[in-house]
Amino acid sequence: MNPTRITVAFDPATAALLEKISKETAVSQSEVMRRALRFYSENKALLDAAVKKKVYAYMDLLLSGEHVILDVDHWLLFLNLIESLPDPEKFWIAHRAVAQSHKEQLKSKVRTGEDVLARLEACNFFRMIKNSENDFTLVMGSEQPKKFVKILIEEFLAAIGVRAEIRENLAKLNVNIKP
Repeated sequence: MNPTRITVAFDPATAALLEKISKETAVSQSEVMRRALRFYSENKALLDAAVKKKVYAYMDLLLSGEHVILDVDHWLLFLNLIESLPDPEKFWIAHRAVAQSHKEQLKSKVRTGEDVLARLEACNFFRMIKNSENDFTLVMGSEQPKKFVKILIEEFLAAIGVRAEIRENLAKLNVNIKP
């Protein structure tokens, strides 16, 4: 079967990029274009800015090897076990200390209270609803993670010098960022 031939006009920067990729990968320019079109077709969801932002957040969290993917049922099981400990307060004190220890890492990743919430939303702790510029509702799948998430938010916001009022509902937190 004969391949379909097309002619494409590139600006100088794009032509240079094609040449560079072709040399780096040691494949023909035609093969680079075929791969690029397949990649584009498979990943066009990344054109949506919100999807792209989430994917990059996932990559940032997972590729370092410092985070894990955990099934929600296992997550809730662990949270239930914590409350059945003889002294669950020891866990919450340790959890707060771990959250505080992330201060330096966090400063390079987030700048605003909304950034903190978006980063934690990327961890699937909750679904965030932006009610207004500084008011957010965080919807959780159940009541169990509320205390865990609230401590993270308190410590992460404190780490970047942001004040907030956090109110609890049954399976939601309402976060009002103070100017």
